[in-house]
Order: sequence, then C-alpha cells, then structure tokens
Amino acid sequence: MTPAALALVLTAAVAHALWNLAAKRVVADRVVLVWLYVVGAAVLWVPPALVWAVVSGQRPNGGWLLVAGVSALLHVAYNLVLVHGYAAGDLNLVYPLARGVGPLVVLVVAVGLLGESPGPAALAGACLVVLGVLVMTLGGGGGRRRADGTFWGVATGLTIAAYTLWDHHAVSALAVPPLTYFCLGLLLQAVPLTVATVAGAGRRAQVAPVLRRYWLEVLAVAVLSPLAYVLVLQALTSAPVSLVAPLRESSIVVGAVLGWWLLGEPRAARRLAGAAVVLGGIALLSLA
Repeated sequence: MTPAALALVLTAAVAHALWNLAAKRVVADRVVLVWLYVVGAAVLWVPPALVWAVVSGQRPNGGWLLVAGVSALLHVAYNLVLVHGYAAGDLNLVYPLARGVGPLVVLVVAVGLLGESPGPAALAGACLVVLGVLVMTLGGGGGRRRADGTFWGVATGLTIAAYTLWDHHAVSALAVPPLTYFCLGLLLQAVPLTVATVAGAGRRAQVAPVLRRYWLEVLAVAVLSPLAYVLVLQALTSAPVSLVAPLRESSIVVGAVLGWWLLGEPRAARRLAGAAVVLGGIALLSLA
C-alpha cells in the first residue's frame, strides 16, 4: 500500500471515530438523527461536489446514477440489518462481529475471486487488524440473545463486505469520481429517510427539538462522516480493497481510546491490548 493511500485511510479512521463519538452523545430516534445527518451532509457537500464536477470537466451519465443507486440500496440494507441486530442481540456481540466479519469477507473475496495478490506481510497485517478489532470489542455473555446476536452480527458484516466491494468496483473499475459517487448515493438515501421521518408524526415532532439541542453534534457528523467515506473511496481508486477494508477498521482503536478517556468506558486493559495488535497490523501494512 502506498504512503498516500495509507494516510488517506488512517485519516478517515480518525474522522470516523470522531463522528461516532459525536453521534453517541445524541439521545434521539436513530431515524431522525440519520435524516438530519443526511440533510446536513447534502447541504454541506453537494454544492462543492457540483463545483468540482464543473471545474474538473466531469461528464456524468445515467450509469453513474445506477451505480450510486446500488450503493444506496446496500447502505440502506446495512442500516436495517444493523438496527435489527441491535434489537435482537447485545451491542457488545453484534458490533464487533460486524466490524470483524466485514473486512475478513472482503479479504477472502478480493484474493479468491478478484485476483488481488497482496504479499505475506500485507496479508498478515490485514489479519492482525481484524484480530485486534475482535480482541478490543468482543465481550462474553449474551445469554439467550447470543445466538441471535451472532447471526445478525455476521449478517451485518456481510452487508459491510457487499457495499465495500461495490464501492471499490464503482470508483476503480467504473471510474466514478469518489465525491460525485458519494453525493449521488447520499441524495438517493435521503428519499426513503425523508418518507420515514415525515410520515411519522412522532418523528416529525422530534426534528426541531433534536436540532436545537444537538446542532453541534449533527454538524460534526455531517462534516466528518462524509469526509471519512470519501477519503476511503479515494484510497480505493489506487489501493487493493483487500487491504483498505481491514485498515479502515482501525477507527475502532481511536474510538475505544476516546471512549475510555472522555466517556470513562470500561475494559481499558483489553482495549489497549487489542489496540496494540491493530497497530502491529497497521505497521505491517505500511511496510507492504
């Protein structure tokens, strides 16, 4: 992996951890929060994307809209499966399984089916990142909810793998510009989210109070979440998806440290041990 691609993905990981920290502070209906984020992100990111499209001489076509539409569907599926998983199982099981299974599936598909051939050091680094993520976040217990949580955690990981592989195909093989691709997908996702928010009187009534109380957090998510995504898309234009997918999960290291430091979250020793494994994987990837 080139130093530029490595820097893009690691910067994206920091941005991803920061927006998740901001979102964690918001106590509100998740659909309302996501809708506010989508609207805010559209206001902030679509105008610059249009300017860049004109300046760079892009020639959009109907195929780009179709490609972005598939991405939007995959992201909606991811959110639906994830929400169902959180309802059926414990967070400390569903989340780490999803974030660990996703890049592992991408790695297997990219090497086995797409013909990518990262060297031994790169493969070892990618596997260490996935292992470190699981060490940091996978907890015991779960009781009767454990089987359901395992199923939905794996299912969520498969949706992560699906949209990651599709994103790579879109920005590399099909050469859709990353910023344009993101904005088209964002606008398409806004349609069902707007219907879900406006159609429900309870959700509609929450919009103004949530925005008044959490406007700074919503703004942070609207800036940082797209930034993290676009940086990863840019990295995918030149770096193997088999390496980018696990490396982007290093955001969990940043998030865990911030959660322990700022929010007083427990299991510091386990998180630091997992972080050391992840950092070892990143070191191998940087040398590959």
